Amino acid sequence: MRFSKFILIIAAFLLFTAPGYAQELETTAQDPIQQLRLTPEQRQRIRMILQDNKDGRQLTNRRLREANLALEQALDAETPDEALIERRITELAAAQAAQMRMRIRMELNIRRELRPEQLAIWRTLRLQLKDFAGAQRPLSDAPAGQNIRPNRRNSMAPLPPRRNVPQP
Repeated sequence: MRFSKFILIIAAFLLFTAPGYAQELETTAQDPIQQLRLTPEQRQRIRMILQDNKDGRQLTNRRLREANLALEQALDAETPDEALIERRITELAAAQAAQMRMRIRMELNIRRELRPEQLAIWRTLRLQLKDFAGAQRPLSDAPAGQNIRPNRRNSMAPLPPRRNVPQP
């Protein structure tokens, strides 16, 4: 979901930002679109990619919401039907996979429009977003049995020593 939020932020900036507007933007954080230094032609092609995928994204997102709701309803039933729940889980997994495929294809198409130096900036922005989102994630969102550790990809701090724990 974090990656899709990043794509939506990029899309919003691209769709609603006139070529000269990004230079007028005075914020404490530098505008990610401005950091990419997109040419007007690149902006136009990326807008077209987003526009071409708009209907498919909406359909996929609706399918995901409906599959999620159907699963919740099956779980909340007076007497839960395990076979129905399994079908709903399969439908939800298929909807999630379709959404992921759509996002990845769209990102690949956008990446094809970027020059190598812009791709390097794109990667840096994605890492920053992951670090930020990881820092914003509450401890209660962690999967059971997993320790929360900050993303150390961009950190120069050494990792703590590993403890040898005998395995049973």
